[in-house]
Amino acid sequence: MDSVSFLLVAVILTALAFDFTNGFHDTANSMATSIATGALSPRTAVAVAAVLNLAGAFLSTEVARTISNGIVDDAEVSPVMIFAGLIGAILWNLVTWLAGLPSSSSHALFGGLIGAVWVGSGGSAVRFTAIVEKIVVPALASPVVACAVAMLATYLAYVITCRVAAGVTRKGFRAGQVGTASLVALAHGTNDAQKTMGVITLALISGGVLGHGAGPPWWVVLSAGLAISLGTYAGGWRIIRTMGKGLTDIQPPQGFAAETSATAVILASSHLGFPLSTTQVCTGSILGAGLGRRLAQVRWGTAGRIAVSWLLTLPSAAAVGGVAAWVADRGNGGVALVAGVAIAAAVGFYALSRRSPVSPDNVNEPHVPERAERSLGTTV
Repeated sequence: MDSVSFLLVAVILTALAFDFTNGFHDTANSMATSIATGALSPRTAVAVAAVLNLAGAFLSTEVARTISNGIVDDAEVSPVMIFAGLIGAILWNLVTWLAGLPSSSSHALFGGLIGAVWVGSGGSAVRFTAIVEKIVVPALASPVVACAVAMLATYLAYVITCRVAAGVTRKGFRAGQVGTASLVALAHGTNDAQKTMGVITLALISGGVLGHGAGPPWWVVLSAGLAISLGTYAGGWRIIRTMGKGLTDIQPPQGFAAETSATAVILASSHLGFPLSTTQVCTGSILGAGLGRRLAQVRWGTAGRIAVSWLLTLPSAAAVGGVAAWVADRGNGGVALVAGVAIAAAVGFYALSRRSPVSPDNVNEPHVPERAERSLGTTV
């Protein structure tokens, strides 16, 4: 094999590593509310999510096609650029995971790729019109739509069951959450696993293995589905805590409404080929569920920190991707240097996380920002 082929293998492995981080970073999307309400135990929840993420990866490839030949000109992309973009996305995922912030893995990926391609081939290789249409507009609209739908669904859930005994209502909605959480996990696999499929397909096109405009081969679909499901099973307990306990106090009717709303928005976008952020959709639906229950607590301080992380994701990942592309373009030594720095950073982030570990045993305890808000009396 020549050096390009070795680089292509490195790109594919890096893409699968990103897919793994996507899995544990976004487990909270499907299971945070079910864990918070007690509908599913933490370990059962991540196991169910892992299986359904894998199944969802086989339902559609429309989003994968958007990634592989939608946001950048695949004729201008090299494996080095894709490698650098993935490094930018992985590092941002790890930073936000350590902080317990449910930022968008999707936007981290897009930002990393955009920054790397811009540095490597210039702005003409980036399809800004497609980025606005396929990424920016859905990013602005999807959490708002999910919030509104969840708020209405929560209000209706409480109105319909207002004359039913509280214990019966709680038990019924917890049972329903098993189904709705499973649907979110399936939808997550349908949308997010495809993004890695699209990146690998783009790498295969840039390496001359596939023709321009080709879709993902079956083995790409399978490997991407397995990687994201393994990451999901590893659990993203820090972010699960933030989404399950940090935004609002979730009750079973709210969890049911939030999960149903998120599923509808995600599956609709997957059908249309919009690679939206499932994190933003699920966060929006949880916020809407909090607003939809009378006298519910919504912690706007936590919501504000999450919103800031959303704004920073695309440019931060793009900056790291651009720097990584500039270094990696110096040859195999540059690629090795970027990989080494990324591995060292990952080890460092993991070591830092051990100072205040979050596990299935303490995931439903209030996280630090929430405690601070309560002590200051800022929870509303």
